[in-house]
Amino acid sequence: MSKFIVKHSKLILVIAIILLIPALIGYKATRINYDILTYLPDTIKTVQGEDILSEDFKTGAYSIVVLDNMPTKEILKLEDKIKREIDNVEICASIADVVGEEIPIEMLPDEIKDKVYKDGSTLMMVTFKDAISSDETMQSIEKLREITDERCKISGMSATLLDTRSLSESEILIYVIIAVALCLIILQLALDSYVAPVLLLLNIGFAILYNMGTNIFLGQISYITKAISAVLQLGVTMDFAIFLYHSFVAEKEHTKNINEAMSIAISKTMTSVIGSSLTTIAGFLALCSMDLGLGKDIGIVMAKGVLFGLVCVITVLPALILTFNKAIEKTKHKEVLPKFKTITKFVTKHYIVLAIAFVVILPIAYYGYKNTKVYYKLDSSLPDTLASVSANNEVKEKFKIVSPEILLIDSNLSDEKVNKMLDEIDNLEGIDWSLSLSKISKAGIPTEMLPEDLTKKIKNDKYQLVVINSKYEMATNELNKQIEEVNKILEKYDKNAILAGEGPLMNDLVEVSDHDFNSVNTVSIGIIFLIMMFVLKSISLPVILICIIEFAIFINMGIPFFTNTTLPFVASIVIGTIQLGATIDYAILITTKYIEMRKQGKNKHEAVEFAVGTSVNSIFVSGLCFFGATFGVGVYSNIEMIGSLCTLMARGAIVSTITVVLMLAAFLMIFDKVICKSTIGMKNI
Repeated sequence: MSKFIVKHSKLILVIAIILLIPALIGYKATRINYDILTYLPDTIKTVQGEDILSEDFKTGAYSIVVLDNMPTKEILKLEDKIKREIDNVEICASIADVVGEEIPIEMLPDEIKDKVYKDGSTLMMVTFKDAISSDETMQSIEKLREITDERCKISGMSATLLDTRSLSESEILIYVIIAVALCLIILQLALDSYVAPVLLLLNIGFAILYNMGTNIFLGQISYITKAISAVLQLGVTMDFAIFLYHSFVAEKEHTKNINEAMSIAISKTMTSVIGSSLTTIAGFLALCSMDLGLGKDIGIVMAKGVLFGLVCVITVLPALILTFNKAIEKTKHKEVLPKFKTITKFVTKHYIVLAIAFVVILPIAYYGYKNTKVYYKLDSSLPDTLASVSANNEVKEKFKIVSPEILLIDSNLSDEKVNKMLDEIDNLEGIDWSLSLSKISKAGIPTEMLPEDLTKKIKNDKYQLVVINSKYEMATNELNKQIEEVNKILEKYDKNAILAGEGPLMNDLVEVSDHDFNSVNTVSIGIIFLIMMFVLKSISLPVILICIIEFAIFINMGIPFFTNTTLPFVASIVIGTIQLGATIDYAILITTKYIEMRKQGKNKHEAVEFAVGTSVNSIFVSGLCFFGATFGVGVYSNIEMIGSLCTLMARGAIVSTITVVLMLAAFLMIFDKVICKSTIGMKNI
């Protein structure tokens, strides 16, 4: 295969360039999903409630618009314009529909007036027929912003998602530029040619575009996946490219025929990286075990990315190197990065001290790892300067609409029972108010006074809608407990009732994420353990290697606890699996060389010293590239969800690099006898 690749390198390069065309088309055509809540399982009752709202009531999404100092006459004109010009709008209503132009708002009962009128500002409710994150709803929000002026502030999840999209799209290109620039600097220091780093990055660029282009077959990907996949793919597959280049340079010293040298380098690269690429792919695929669909989204895209990275390294990169070999030779320079020789002697001489340090640090790191705080409130990861976030904050602060929820109850339930049920709900701690047709009627405004098209959209043959508002913030323990109590009351009056809305969805997100946090780590460890058993032909070595990387994960994920940093929930779920799959390669590299040396008759000191000495430079370069690809994005990103993920990956790369180089050597020295007895081919050593 390697001879075929070398012989047809020019053809491979031409085909690779041609394939960029459909890849770019696929990349542009892939839909991006900005709503994480859509990744909740369809079996959840609140998700089913959202479907009912969308299908039966044509209320897939809503927005509360704050109207500052706008006369009733203007409000009614604005409502009419919104209904006429935005087809996706189902309901556009405000208190102006009740009072009309003749009745002053001040004449309304305080119970209603105080909820919708404050300091010259009032509220307008706009509902959309399509789902929160649908393209149609996004376009409707854009149109709504065009129709309204500076006196109107548009809140709601759809507006937040629209701003997230705009912010994300404006930053993604900069993410790639920062990642490439930092990796280029590191490679210029680590390699012996000014042209070689450019070719390595160009090769990864091909792989990234192929990966992003084939996402079209998935239907859509999340904005988080889109934002991190390119830099993450760059970080985790660069070591494949570095290994091929180093192997090619080494083979050129033994033969003047560059084609023959490249053929041998391809063969050696394939043999060496198959095992490590399998563990990386397995780590990403483990994310598919998550109940939250976001895990499958990231997992498939990244596993695919590693596969494309491997294929490009053994096909496109050899073609690039052979084509530009003269330029590589002309731009040769001395490697600037040190060889880290002193580390080799240090780890073999002080392995007992390092083992003691492991035992001392482990419980501290684990305690931090288990107690790091996470948040689930999605708009907390966005800047307060965004128009939607500012509007959301005003709705909360001025009108105390913090967590509105919708009850879907039987339409045949009498007004008397509905009001009795709402009295119980209103008495719950943290409930600010509730609103229903029955309650409006009880307050002295007959249902007949309300526009008929409005009442039909609140009550149909199956369900009637009731809105309740909680004082508690989304995704807090207080709100989650309150949701449980509301569901108990609903059960008493209507066993088929559904509590829907963003708050209940967030509550389900917390429960699903807690389950995923435990399951995905277990699955990733199990899969990688089995692969390493096969690759290393050992029972003890997979245990040792996983312990080393898990130790690094505990440190990385424990640091936020000691720095009093709260992480977005997605980071807490996926980062452990990503760090395990992406950096276990470092440990495998040292371990395979250690096994080789022990089989050749070297004692444990000599074997470990050789393994660390010949691997440390590659590991540090690979770790630094992973760090460079993610660190800049973590610092730059204004979306904390993206920034936190990249910061954790960058720190994880450094922590894993240091941990593998220092701690693995100590473990190999201490457990040498156990390793020899439990590894195929080493029992007689």
